[in-house]
Amino acid sequence: MITISPVHSAPDCLRIEKLADAIWRKHYIPMVGKPQIDYMLHKYQSETAIANQIKEGFEYFLLHADKVPVGYIAIKKEVNELFLSKIYVLSNYRRQGIGTFALRFVKEKAKKYQLKAIRLTVNVNNSNSIAAYKRLGFENTGTLITDIGQGFVMDDYVMVKPL
Repeated sequence: MITISPVHSAPDCLRIEKLADAIWRKHYIPMVGKPQIDYMLHKYQSETAIANQIKEGFEYFLLHADKVPVGYIAIKKEVNELFLSKIYVLSNYRRQGIGTFALRFVKEKAKKYQLKAIRLTVNVNNSNSIAAYKRLGFENTGTLITDIGQGFVMDDYVMVKPL
């Protein structure tokens, strides 16, 4: 059974830090390299960074499969859109409907907030995720290159799903 629980405590932030470390290293090092992933994990997915993002209005949720934490999502309510900042699932739990379940949850949140769309960014080389988002109704609306410091950039597509 798949369940989703909100993240509020330091132990939950630490769980996400550990999930992020496992997921990002396996998935993204081949795309952008270890130095950038080391930097991004520290800057964006450390326990402290996650707690600070929650204080700034991000909502984090743990994804569970049979009560085992297997992934997480982060969203932020904006003026007209819900920004899906993060959606990650451990590789050995992919293709089991967890991501689709999580996206349904995100869609319901957007509707609850009376927003018009869900927006996300995805690395331009992340072809499997891009294809999955397209199948789920997201449209590629352009590219976004973001300088994240230390000489690193995120090279992403912006994808939007109207509601």
